[in-house]
Amino acid sequence: MEERRLRDLWREARELSFGTSGEVERLEFPPTPLRFLRDYVAANKPCVISRAATLHWPAIARSLWSHDAYLCRALNGRSVSVHLTPHGRADSLVPLPSAPGGGRGLCFATACSRSMEFSEALHLIAATGSPSSPVVAYAQQQHDCFRAEYSALAADVEPHIPWATEALACLPEAVNLWIGNGRSETSFHKDHYENLYVVVTGKKHFLLLPPTEAHRLYVRSYPAAQYVARTSSSSEDMGELKLEMLEPETLVPWCSVDPYPPSPEAMAEHRSSFPLYFEGPRPFECTVEAGEMLYLPSMWFHHVRQTPDCNGKTIAINYWYDMVFDIKYAYFNFLQTVNYSSCTKESSWMLCNSSCDATLED
Repeated sequence: MEERRLRDLWREARELSFGTSGEVERLEFPPTPLRFLRDYVAANKPCVISRAATLHWPAIARSLWSHDAYLCRALNGRSVSVHLTPHGRADSLVPLPSAPGGGRGLCFATACSRSMEFSEALHLIAATGSPSSPVVAYAQQQHDCFRAEYSALAADVEPHIPWATEALACLPEAVNLWIGNGRSETSFHKDHYENLYVVVTGKKHFLLLPPTEAHRLYVRSYPAAQYVARTSSSSEDMGELKLEMLEPETLVPWCSVDPYPPSPEAMAEHRSSFPLYFEGPRPFECTVEAGEMLYLPSMWFHHVRQTPDCNGKTIAINYWYDMVFDIKYAYFNFLQTVNYSSCTKESSWMLCNSSCDATLED
């Protein structure tokens, strides 16, 4: 009975607001502040805006960030934060160190963070794009890293998105920059921000699920771990990464579903373990090309992969605006509580009473 009612909710929410095609609406021109607020923010509905929104940015109009020489010159002497993992999936679920070879025990693993000069970071990102590299590098540090670590590039983009700023009646709380290669991937998570996400070089591929479908991702609590470097090597030889459990033990709520299992056997296991995801309506999908902007509403779950440009990198910048903690927030939290009450009666649902909140690598 509970599952039937939830499926009715998925269907009605899509029919009434989000759409049933599984495609994200695309806008030819930036919306007016009124339209953005009325049709997308208030409706909690994503959209992709064409290059018309960013063609006046020097980073886009002159393709400045496609040239390594320009970036290295502008950021000469600057140190930036680089996150390192063995496989490109930071803030994700991996086998416990005590359960090698794909054992069933899982933990929530965060990246090893290193600070290095920008030119070293850019070289490392390119070098670790090779499948043979034992380490994958991703230059990012949230919490306003663009205005802190990359401020020398400020003139190449807008400090905020004017029509969004007017609609939301505030400036962005944080502006973040992301530089990675084709091996970087972000697991399903959600953020408590209204997110304007601009791809500058390369492409980003998003899977999206609305907050009404949170139960499809089987949020559970996992013990936390972190990758650490075995050596203090230079960027030319980062050495191996070791996964260490955090002490004292810390539990992190995280989405259990991997939408792209690595093998047919893993896919069969995932389909059996997480039927609400794999048998439900397909996620919304979109590819954001260079110069395009994705409006990602607060509390929408998103999974991200990327395709690098001809130089082997993908660069994106995003603007995080504070969400309004209004009736939608109360409703979505209540919905998850109802799901937990149901799952305690229906153990096969294997859900957990927690929100999958994160601000992680995109």
